[in-house]
Amino acid sequence: MDTKLPLFASALAAIGASLCCVAPLVLVTFGVGGAWLSTLTRFEPVRPVFVALTLGLLVLAWRTLYRKPAVCEPGKPCADATVMRRQRQIFWLVAIPLLLLLAFPWYASLFY
Repeated sequence: MDTKLPLFASALAAIGASLCCVAPLVLVTFGVGGAWLSTLTRFEPVRPVFVALTLGLLVLAWRTLYRKPAVCEPGKPCADATVMRRQRQIFWLVAIPLLLLLAFPWYASLFY
């Protein structure tokens, strides 16, 4: 199974989970303001769904990279150890910012 789809989907789910918290801060930082920013708090009730979806997809990608034995024919790109190492590096380069994005409500007071 390819890890691109779970990583991409978890990134989209994390963005959805952070709409209520991070989006207003980012928009104000870019100079966009207005009363309509408060409407982004409507996404707060669905945040747990997006958080669960993000974590589930990250676990699926981790399981594919670390726990599932690689079944690959010799000579294929997936049999190369450097390809697997690069995929794992990309996973962590995506997973760490996503987890920080999900944890934003706990450290948001440092920015407001």
